[in-house]
Amino acid sequence: MNQKTLEKLLNDLHKGKIRPETAIKKLKNFPSQNLGFANIDHHRTLRQGFPEVIYCEGKSDREVVTIARKLIATGAPLLATRASKEQYLKIKKFATTAVFHEKSRAITMEPDEKEKQRKSGNVLVISAGTSDIPVAEEASVTANVMGSKVKTIYDIGVAGIHRLFEHSQEIENARVIVVVAGMDGALTSVVGGLARCPTIAVPTSVGYGASFGGLSALLAMLNSCAAGVAVMNIDNGFGAGTLAHKINSMEGV
Repeated sequence: MNQKTLEKLLNDLHKGKIRPETAIKKLKNFPSQNLGFANIDHHRTLRQGFPEVIYCEGKSDREVVTIARKLIATGAPLLATRASKEQYLKIKKFATTAVFHEKSRAITMEPDEKEKQRKSGNVLVISAGTSDIPVAEEASVTANVMGSKVKTIYDIGVAGIHRLFEHSQEIENARVIVVVAGMDGALTSVVGGLARCPTIAVPTSVGYGASFGGLSALLAMLNSCAAGVAVMNIDNGFGAGTLAHKINSMEGV
């Protein structure tokens, strides 16, 4: 339940358009709904502007589908991360407009067609290499479904740094930039030193043995000489997309 639907419900009750029993029925599972294996936070849209997101890894198909069904029933948009194609096909049976983003392994559904046209701001998502694209896509899909306009530029890492400078105008125009890189993670410092807007760095687990599953990129980003760089956890494209959208949505940014 979001602010708009709650206001309409209370106004309808105040004007006598609906009976108190009807309002109580609609608010029965507000602010949370206990499913036994999960406790859905239906209050999250009012607090944070977007409903609870389903993290699919570690959940059975039945659990993912059950949670998705309950969230969709509220009329809210859906975002499920680290999902499988099988989980998507099961959700698609009752949510026909749901979309599976194969690269990012995300399922999205925006119930209101008009809302799809109301994207705001300018989030730029950059990946160092093509192997970093799945994490970059998770950030892009997340920010987009939450309501931000997103542009992506992929495979412009420091091994061919001239490729980055071809996109100086996009960097200049962005309101927030997400930089996704594995191996040495060096692209973060380069972009952070060029951009006037906030830069969010996402280390990936891409790289050979001494990259330690993304730890070397994480440490490099934390030690970036570029001022004001925020760093996410390894492979956390969702976290970066969420933060990028929140920054992008701030008044005056």
